[in-house]
Formats: sequence, C-alpha cells, structure tokens
Amino acid sequence: MSDPESNRPLTVHIGHEELVVRQRYEALSILNDILIALWFIAGSIMFFFPEWTVAGTWCFLAGSVELLIRPLIRLGRQVNLSRVRARTRPSGMPPEAPLDF
Repeated sequence: MSDPESNRPLTVHIGHEELVVRQRYEALSILNDILIALWFIAGSIMFFFPEWTVAGTWCFLAGSVELLIRPLIRLGRQVNLSRVRARTRPSGMPPEAPLDF
C-alpha cells in the first residue's frame, strides 16, 4: 500500500514580493523570446530578395543580440530574487525549485 504522506500535494511558500519579481522577469523573458523569433523570421524572409539582404543581415544580428540578452535576464532575475529572499524569507525556510525562463 502507498503511504498517505506521499499522496499529499507539494506546497511551496513564496512571498508576495518574490512572486511579483518572478512574474515581471517571466513577462520580460517571454517578450524577449518573441522578439528573437520576429528578428529571425524577418531576416529569413528578407534573404529571399537580393535588395533586402543587408537589412536581413541586420535582423539576424539583432536576433543574435536578443539571444545574448536572454541569459542576462535570467542572471538579473537571480540577483533580484536573492535580494528579495534575504529581506523576506525566514531563516531555515528552503527555497522553491527555480524556474528557468
């Protein structure tokens, strides 16, 4: 038979400030991913036309810069969450599993 303790749902306690920070960084990350896709789609379409090749190359460069911004968003999120946790999380309370976005 299974242990009734193992069937209980996992409860993660996150403070209000931490939740707000997470939501903001998640929205920023989603917007960045959309921009990456748009830059590369535009650049790909422009490569079909010789007169648009230079503009397409610039779109690819912009998409590549957006790819660099992606880990910077994650790093900023980690730094910001560390500050929030230091202010709000009681000592001894384990952190929840990190979301990688």
